[in-house]
Amino acid sequence: MTADPTMARIAQAVDLHHGQGRREAARDLFAQVWDEIGADQGDPLHVCVLAHSMADVQDDVNEELVWDLRALAAAGLVTDDQLAQAGVPMTVAGLYPSLHLNLADCYRRLGDLDRARKHLHEAEAGIGVLGDNDYGRLIRGGLDRLAEQLR
Repeated sequence: MTADPTMARIAQAVDLHHGQGRREAARDLFAQVWDEIGADQGDPLHVCVLAHSMADVQDDVNEELVWDLRALAAAGLVTDDQLAQAGVPMTVAGLYPSLHLNLADCYRRLGDLDRARKHLHEAEAGIGVLGDNDYGRLIRGGLDRLAEQLR
């Protein structure tokens, strides 16, 4: 858990989804937090992390894309200091490979292969900042699978 109560609630919703398999409950909690932070006008760190996670619980790829685009836009306003203060153990640069991976996958599923490849290349260009840990391996594995699908 983090010292930031909003990040803690976002983490709770992520656990509902990934840890407990309660996708709808996670989506409901994300929506509640989204309203509380002021939606797109909220703290960019909260917007980025929440939107990135909310995308994962969407049933429609078009809605998923909207959330992923929000996350990417907000990431540009986040600083490394904000991440550190919130207890997030990475730099802003470490967010981009995952953000671009998710966008590439959305565009692939929508049939927009040019945009999918563009975001795949963006993600690949940034993977050097990822550590040799579970998160880094997860993102690299996702990039490898997506690259194979786009061949």
